[in-house]
Amino acid sequence: MNPVFETVKNLIDDVERTQQEAIEKASIACADAIEKGGMLQAFGSGHSEAGAMEVAHRAGGFIPTKKIVEPARGSYEGIEGVGTNFMKKVDIRDTDVVFIISNSGRNPLPIEIAIGAKKKGAVVICVTALEASKKLTSKHSGGKNLYQLSDIILDNRVPDGDCGCTLEGYDSAICGMSMITTSVIIQAITYRTAEILISRGITPPIYKSQNIDGGREFNESLEAKYFDRLYRI
Repeated sequence: MNPVFETVKNLIDDVERTQQEAIEKASIACADAIEKGGMLQAFGSGHSEAGAMEVAHRAGGFIPTKKIVEPARGSYEGIEGVGTNFMKKVDIRDTDVVFIISNSGRNPLPIEIAIGAKKKGAVVICVTALEASKKLTSKHSGGKNLYQLSDIILDNRVPDGDCGCTLEGYDSAICGMSMITTSVIIQAITYRTAEILISRGITPPIYKSQNIDGGREFNESLEAKYFDRLYRI
């Protein structure tokens, strides 16, 4: 039997069991931001960019969202100062929530984006492999990993090194799991945030699929409210 399915099931069960409180805190922060006219922004370097894509500009997700795109696409994530300079140009405000996805949480780029976002008054939410990150030394001169700089910590529960399966005849684990659990966490926050907004009498501004009739027109009509911020750096 292919072990991937059982591994994924166990990880998702673990996330559901352990992350409810953090998901609730993150959902309240997101609902507050949307109610105030703020944005939900997201950054991930390297493969973690896939986590940011779960937050921003996808069918079934919120319209006031942006993916923070660093021009080098993470090529210099290990070089201190890149994130600090980049954040001078990023439009983050004190009404916003910023998700930062980093499995290790140790590299300077996501750390400096977290520091910059907090300086601008945003709520910083990290998605990280918490227990694995606690074992790692920061590569930033400040000495802290991402989870130590975040307002809310979401633990994706993956093992050290991300990979979740072993294979007879091969000497290390394979099959990265972090984006699976990260996606589940983000979608759980999306659902709960929408639920909170409805309880406050606010219609959640949610993207429809552009592949259904009327979807593009519906999205464009709602995007108009946020247009001044959606396409800024």
